[in-house]
Amino acid sequence: MALKWVVLGYAAAAEAIMVILLTMPGLDGLRRGLIAVARKLLKPFLAIVPFCFFLLVEIYWKYHTRPSCYGDSCTPSDHLRHQKSIVKSQRNALLIASALTFYWILYSVTNLVVRIEQLNQRDDRLRNRV
Repeated sequence: MALKWVVLGYAAAAEAIMVILLTMPGLDGLRRGLIAVARKLLKPFLAIVPFCFFLLVEIYWKYHTRPSCYGDSCTPSDHLRHQKSIVKSQRNALLIASALTFYWILYSVTNLVVRIEQLNQRDDRLRNRV
């Protein structure tokens, strides 16, 4: 059950590392290879989007089907278990949001870097003509 959260965490971390490497100044020599890797990873990472929505539905379902623990109807251990469940749900929702955000940022940055490379090549060709 925790494996899906580990996989999502690793995917979000990989996306974050790629974004950092693509936006880091001074890596111009490695940038072309990084762009190629990032463009190849965008399609497999697209599977994160439906996976995140599935996990959000699971969190929603667990939130609405868990027993309520208000007032004197619960023992202290039941109340603690209820609070831990809420904290885990919030943590998992934050992980989902970060994975989706990093995918969007990686997609945007990769497209911008590719567009900049194309414009630089066009500029060089125009300068060579003149």
